[in-house]
Amino acid sequence: MTPAHSTSSLIVIPCLNEAMHIEALVDTLRPSLDPLNARIVIADGGSTDGTREIASDLATQDSRVLFLDNPQRIQSAAVNLAVAEFGSGFDFLIRIDAHGTYPDDYCLRLVEEAITMEADSVVVTMETVGHSIFQKATAVAQNSRLGNGGSQHRTGAAGHWVEHGHHALMRIDAFRAIGGYDESFSHNEDAEFDYRLREAGHRIWMTDKTNMVYYPRTRIGPLFRQYFGYGRGRAKNFLKHRAMPGLRQMLPMAVAPVAFGAFLAIINWAAIIPLGIWAAGCLGYGVWIALGQRNPYGPLAAVSAMVMHLAWSTGFWRELLSFRHREAR
Repeated sequence: MTPAHSTSSLIVIPCLNEAMHIEALVDTLRPSLDPLNARIVIADGGSTDGTREIASDLATQDSRVLFLDNPQRIQSAAVNLAVAEFGSGFDFLIRIDAHGTYPDDYCLRLVEEAITMEADSVVVTMETVGHSIFQKATAVAQNSRLGNGGSQHRTGAAGHWVEHGHHALMRIDAFRAIGGYDESFSHNEDAEFDYRLREAGHRIWMTDKTNMVYYPRTRIGPLFRQYFGYGRGRAKNFLKHRAMPGLRQMLPMAVAPVAFGAFLAIINWAAIIPLGIWAAGCLGYGVWIALGQRNPYGPLAAVSAMVMHLAWSTGFWRELLSFRHREAR
């Protein structure tokens, strides 16, 4: 019997309108349940596409699958609620993205890494993959430095200790000790959580033994809203902890001021120069992807990256300025 067999794991899937994916995802995870003494909790945030009915049926058919209603809808609340309702007696919490794809042994590798490295949290790298033309272009952007700024959980790296990564596994004792996720965060709750986890003396290990596949948004509107939320979340983290963003976040911060400052070109044409430099830089990187990497999606990937930059920066400044306005009242 391996050490993983002597522990127990709570696998939580926060979801909202994932009828096309949830059953196949549970089927992927089911073989790991008995070896890991695990249970799956599907925490639904009010789906209207049939996800709730599918999840309820799955729970009825298999006692190892549990269905949980998440009235707050957001992922941070879903995980907190699942741990509060079902976490007692489990050693590990494994968080699964309903819109991702995982290797069959994903959960087993995570638990083995946590035990071997004596880690309080294990994070993973992400490979972003697309199907439609825009989704493929966005995947190229998110897998490149143009879109991820060199983020290690996007680019991949050998196993090592990190400050933050894509959430995969946490020891439930550590999760509870710091109060779980901050439910005021609809985005970036993982980065905020990792800050508190490290401040409390816990360690985060990025494994190279497994990873996940992520599928990006398929249209510009949803992509913009997603990164707008990420930007707001990063600003909230800064305001809460006064944790300065890293260089890879500080550079995109300038995009929104540059874009809105371009309107001053009606007064002085030079105001449009910074915007032109940014756009030319992004498009040039896209051309390099197309020619240097022989990837035809390079130019369109540059457009996706520009949407991501602008949305993230707009969200960051929106949250920062609204906070200052609230403080001034």
